[in-house]
Amino acid sequence: MRKASIVSIGNEVLSGQTIDTNASYLSGELLGAGIPVVSSYTIGDDIESIARTFRLAAGDADMILATGGLGPTDDDVTRQALAKFLGAGLVFEDALFRKIEDYFERRNLRMSSRNRVQAYIPAGATALANTAGTAPGIMAEGGGKLIVALPGVPAEMRRMFEESVVGKLKELAGEQAVVVRKVRCFGTGESNIAELVGPLMERGRNPLINSTASHGVITLHIISTANNRGQAEAMAKEDERLLRQKLGEVVYGSGEQTLAAVVGEELSRQNKTISVAESCTGGWLAKLLTDVPGASGYFMQGWVTYSDAAKTGELGVAAKLLERHGSVSGEVALAMGEGARKTAVTDYAIGITGIAGPSGGSEQKPVGLVYISVVWAEGSETKRFVFSGDREAIRRRAAHTGLNMLRLNMKV
Repeated sequence: MRKASIVSIGNEVLSGQTIDTNASYLSGELLGAGIPVVSSYTIGDDIESIARTFRLAAGDADMILATGGLGPTDDDVTRQALAKFLGAGLVFEDALFRKIEDYFERRNLRMSSRNRVQAYIPAGATALANTAGTAPGIMAEGGGKLIVALPGVPAEMRRMFEESVVGKLKELAGEQAVVVRKVRCFGTGESNIAELVGPLMERGRNPLINSTASHGVITLHIISTANNRGQAEAMAKEDERLLRQKLGEVVYGSGEQTLAAVVGEELSRQNKTISVAESCTGGWLAKLLTDVPGASGYFMQGWVTYSDAAKTGELGVAAKLLERHGSVSGEVALAMGEGARKTAVTDYAIGITGIAGPSGGSEQKPVGLVYISVVWAEGSETKRFVFSGDREAIRRRAAHTGLNMLRLNMKV
């Protein structure tokens, strides 16, 4: 199985002044070409450091893709570092220099003498045409490894990769394939999922299963590698089946599906409608629902009732109920949901009230305390949660939890 390593070069990337979008792009493209990326390095503009990093990358993979350091200034030293790694001298290419000159002439621009350095490449290497700028790329082989140096400017790097590199990589990769399937989960933590899944998440296994978390949504990435795409697809599909079997209702979807999209699909399938009444989430639940194209078919209305007066005036929450239990309570969340459902005349409604912080909490009602109620014609479900994190994290988690409660109750 051919593998790749990515080397991002530049002091500006190393210091965080420039976001490294190149590595992300290349990782995705290599995955699509059936080549797994096994390591990624970020290094500053120093010849010795870059050459040493090339040696490390060569120990990891069969292909090394480097970005950055091919410009005309003193800090652009990738070509010198690559020559050192290959044990070769730099050679001036007349034809390459003429192409650089032509780039400036066609744009009626004056070329600096500094651009001359861009016509030097390691002996035995091949220059890659840059149709979007002046920095030629470099492709070389050494020690059985393929090394490709690309410009750091994202637009130039992408065009060069597509025009001159990806075809070569696919040729070397042959029929090998990498397939990624995603399983989306909500309602439990990563550690519990790992316990339920057991040996399926063991390191070194093929398919490899990784997990990521965002606002309560756990995404399981099934990464399958095989000698051909059909085999890789079959392996990934079988693992998805096993995950769904082990995790049950914790799994809400796959691929890029969001909770809101899954809920919307089910509402549409059942020909049902939804309204929402929000306090601490400030409209976030309505936003998630209406971010989905076609939401007008099932989302009828929403309220953001921050004050007690708004809860009473807009949703009909009894003043005595607020006095007795406080605005942050299960009773008020239920009353908000009932008021929304009755006023909007919908099949379902969700009421949310809580304390998003950073202030306003107490020992009895801490920051992060949220009550969520899902209401429908035959009944309701109200739950108490204490979410952690900052204000935004609490609000997002609460909105997602409301959607998940609705999802599970629609299955009943």
